[in-house]
Amino acid sequence: MAFELPALPYDKAGLAPHMSAETLEFHHGKHHQAYVTALNNFVKDKPELQGKSLDDIVKMSYGKPDMAGVFNNAGQHWNHILFWNCMKPKGGGAMPGRLEQKIAADFGGVAQFKDAFKTAGATQFGSGWCWLVVGKDGKLKVSKTPNGENPLAQTGEMAILGCDVWEHSYYIDYRNRRPDYLTAFVENLVNWEYVDSLLAKA
Repeated sequence: MAFELPALPYDKAGLAPHMSAETLEFHHGKHHQAYVTALNNFVKDKPELQGKSLDDIVKMSYGKPDMAGVFNNAGQHWNHILFWNCMKPKGGGAMPGRLEQKIAADFGGVAQFKDAFKTAGATQFGSGWCWLVVGKDGKLKVSKTPNGENPLAQTGEMAILGCDVWEHSYYIDYRNRRPDYLTAFVENLVNWEYVDSLLAKA
């Protein structure tokens, strides 16, 4: 069973003006599709990966030099599935009560969380991601990872929000202004109801 590019949960123009249809055409239609295509080609040639879930492949291939290509593409496929679902048209705004209370308890307030999340994204050198993660102690924390790495691979912890800070995610709309992109993501794009639903599962 081959992996497939998931459809966006909104129209390509639905996130404008904070993320343009052109960005989504390239980012979803070309970059994410390329990861899926490459992953399927790797799996086809590796019997030990056939029939495995995406989560399993991410965990099996992480940190193994002979499976670097598998991991890079599996990790990016996993990361992007979360990323697309973490956004919605007219996103941002107020959080559901449970999520807001948990963030306030673990970060000292929503503003403190947003600052920590944006700082993680802005200070990730080169390509990578920033995350809101449910730690093994049950507390929320912010983290960042290089390239296609993610919390599932590194620690097995559950990411409930992820933001792509590879240049292809923001350069069409923001050029080199990554902090502006991160602010727009947090304030105008995040689907807090989806994040809250992942918190409930955790």
